[in-house]
Amino acid sequence: MADGTLTRPSVRRLPRLGGRGRRGEELTKLLFVLPAALAMLALFGYPVVKNLLMSLQDYGLKTFFTGEAPFVGLANYTAMVKDQLFSQAMVNTGLFTIGSIAFQFAIGLGLALFFRRRFPLSGFLRSMLLLPWLLPLIVSSATWRSILEQDNGILNRTLIGAGLLDDPVPWLNSPSVALIAVIGVNVWIGIPFNVTLLYSGLSEIPDELYEAGQLDGATGWRAFLHITWPNLRAVASVVLMLGVVYTIKVLDIILGLTGGGPANATQTLATQSYERSFVDFKFGEGAALSNLLIALSFLFAIFYLRGTRRAVDE
Repeated sequence: MADGTLTRPSVRRLPRLGGRGRRGEELTKLLFVLPAALAMLALFGYPVVKNLLMSLQDYGLKTFFTGEAPFVGLANYTAMVKDQLFSQAMVNTGLFTIGSIAFQFAIGLGLALFFRRRFPLSGFLRSMLLLPWLLPLIVSSATWRSILEQDNGILNRTLIGAGLLDDPVPWLNSPSVALIAVIGVNVWIGIPFNVTLLYSGLSEIPDELYEAGQLDGATGWRAFLHITWPNLRAVASVVLMLGVVYTIKVLDIILGLTGGGPANATQTLATQSYERSFVDFKFGEGAALSNLLIALSFLFAIFYLRGTRRAVDE
């Protein structure tokens, strides 16, 4: 500095880790992850493997006394497919899932768009919408069972009093109506989940996009098609995927309302698995049916995620 020249300040470099240092760092990371991995294996891995093994065994009530569960291979799966109720349960599961998801998503999206507009008591009304989601499902099903009762239910009394019906509708006692009633109750329960997630997705869309769209004439449905939906597609994909995975295994709502009846009109794969396991005590066949539900959910998740990823990339 005395001769007028500037000297570059010395930069202190951190020592590089050698082979042993890197291995030690990787081992430390592994030790931090190991407890969580062991917990996942214990809580999720073991039940899945145990359920798979049970589906390959003659696992019945006598197993709890003798401890014997002979290996029968795919006999439980064969008995499951040959069962007369299997095809009807498959159809009912498909109708129940598609009907529930379609109406839950459509109504949830409409309510989310409605609550995006700020107005007095909007926050209070949104919080009230969470009540069906917070109630225990068995409580909700018992409440709706009393509402849908044929003779003394408030729904039939209201419709007859308003002159919309002449005779009470057997909502839960008619094979042609029971599945529709069960779908309606499940839609009521699932709407808050859809509203919550879709509203959070709508809140993340910048208002500047709508302001710019108004300058180009994108208002109303045009704004929804060209601004709202493209930015909401990722959240909608998650909502639909989780909704299908949840709905396909719904059990307590159906048991609380109809028990799978009348005449097996509301029998699904989930209720059939429950009856095989805890009514007939054929745990092997019940495990086979539950494995089928897991496989269907897994396949749907894979194909749906791949399809949505391809759509986003395009």
